[in-house]
Formats: sequence, C-alpha cells, structure tokens
Amino acid sequence: MKLFIEIVIQTFLAFFAILFITRILGRQQLSQLSMQEYINGITFGSIAATLATDIDQRTWQHLIGLFLFGILTFIVSYISGKNIKFARLMQGEAEIIIQDGKILEKNLQRFHYTIDDVYHLLRKKDVFNIKDVKYGILETTGEISVIKVADKTEVTLGDLKLQGEEDDIKTEIIITGNIIYENLLKRNLTAKWLMGQLKVQGIQDVRDVFYANLDEQNNLYIDQYRDKIQKN
Repeated sequence: MKLFIEIVIQTFLAFFAILFITRILGRQQLSQLSMQEYINGITFGSIAATLATDIDQRTWQHLIGLFLFGILTFIVSYISGKNIKFARLMQGEAEIIIQDGKILEKNLQRFHYTIDDVYHLLRKKDVFNIKDVKYGILETTGEISVIKVADKTEVTLGDLKLQGEEDDIKTEIIITGNIIYENLLKRNLTAKWLMGQLKVQGIQDVRDVFYANLDEQNNLYIDQYRDKIQKN
C-alpha cells in the first residue's frame, strides 16, 4: 500500500512539473519545435516517466534533473533570440530544395528527405504540380514554404471568370534513376517509348534522371540530377 501511494504521489509530481515547465517555455513546445526543444521534449518525457515509477531513488533527484533540462532549454531559446549566429548553429537554416520547378537533390539529401516526402509536403500546400513552384523552401521546423510561379499566383481564372483545366494526379515513372515498370504498364506504355522520350530531351541514360512523372495526357515531366538553373 505504501509503495502504491509513493507511485501515485510521484506521478502527480511528474505530471504537474512537466506541465509547469512547458507552460514557462511557451507554445513552441506544442507546435513548431526547434531542434533543442524537440530533444528536450523527449528527455522531459523520459525523466517524468522515471520520476513517476522509480521508487529506488529519491524523488528530488529526478525533479532536479527535470527542472535543469527545462532551465537549459529556456537559456538556449533566450540566447537564440538574441544572437542570430547562435540560433543558426542550434536550429539550422531554411534551405531551398526546389527552384524553377527543379528539385535540388544535394540540398534534399542533406536533410535525408525523399521525393515522396517532398510531394507529401507540397500536397499539404495544395500544390500537385511541381512545375508550378518557383521556390520551395524547407524550413527548420520540417515544413515547406512555397512560392509559386507568377501566372499561378497573381490572377486566377476564377478572378477572370474563365474556365480552366483542372490539375490531375501525376504517375511516377522514374525515381532515382529507376524505371517504375508497373506504372508504365498501367498507362499501356513501354520502356522503349520512355527511352525515346528521354532521348528527345537529350537524356541518354535513365540513371541521369532523379525523378519523372506523367500527367493524364502522358506529358512527361523530368527532373535530372544535374539541374540547369541559375544560382541566385
């Protein structure tokens, strides 16, 4: 019975301690986490769980560790707000991963993102055609900010009361230099047809293609490993 009471008391202490610390640190712990906040958030949970169930050590030892991590997180966040160099060191910087409808593979690989990750983020921004993207910026929070090309942002067909073509779901046919044969078969197309289309665009080896897809009219979008774009 005594053991049960100790666990109940420690659980209450852990719950209200971590609630209090999170309240002090602000809402960033709940929404857009920085790197150190994400790491400390995990540590908070681990220490709080130990505090709630560990009866072999004294309760105050776990509480000190819990509050110490909270204080360190607050200090790092405070310094980051005062010193931009320190903030970039701790949190990193936003990175351009799409420019002029082309994927910047090296920047993408630095963050261990796949093409599926990129399209998932784009769909969350209601972007279904990568050619509509002027710049795609990967934020430090893991989200993507999109700047569309001018004719997709300034005046819409709805503003002019005109009927436009709806965008469609694209079919992936090449990913990291590998042909997706089953997707070609679904379109009643062959690898020979695909290679012919690549040669028309001056591509001799499919391994030079990072990503390619087809729209409903079998128009081919190609992103090569070597993107011919201007460096801004």
